[in-house]
Amino acid sequence: MASEIESTDGGWPGFDRLLQEACEPNGLASVTWRVHAELRPGPTGEPQPWLHVQAQAMLQLLCQRCLGSAPVVIGADRWFRFVADEATAAAEDDESEEDVLALVPRFNLIQLVEDELLMSIPLVPMHDVCPEAIPLSAGEEEFQAAIESRPSPFAALLDLKKPG
Repeated sequence: MASEIESTDGGWPGFDRLLQEACEPNGLASVTWRVHAELRPGPTGEPQPWLHVQAQAMLQLLCQRCLGSAPVVIGADRWFRFVADEATAAAEDDESEEDVLALVPRFNLIQLVEDELLMSIPLVPMHDVCPEAIPLSAGEEEFQAAIESRPSPFAALLDLKKPG
């Protein structure tokens, strides 16, 4: 048994935490997500619910190189296996390759999608190529002028070497 839900959200209801990460008020340009649920046989032969979450968003983030707004595509593609309760999920999560979640009566799918997108935001967002040239040092011209205006210590040595 399998079922699918697909959505392209225009108003982004439920994605408030993701919107807060944007550096502009309307910095969340798009969110597209798709989930696929299925029952798979478990170790005992009884069916276990699985959920495949695929999500993608375009988010305006602050470029850490030029401090301008940078459009960043973030995405997630993960499988989750559901178990009966939190204690079982905690016990099996460390031992299994897939993510294990507790099956609760009011499961919040939008929150899971948003969590996955939030975890995919890069730690240091940057443009591939910044739109403007970036000064690589502060005060370089003042530093160079200060060096040129100082007398050279070697000039004083030359004065000592002159026959007098």
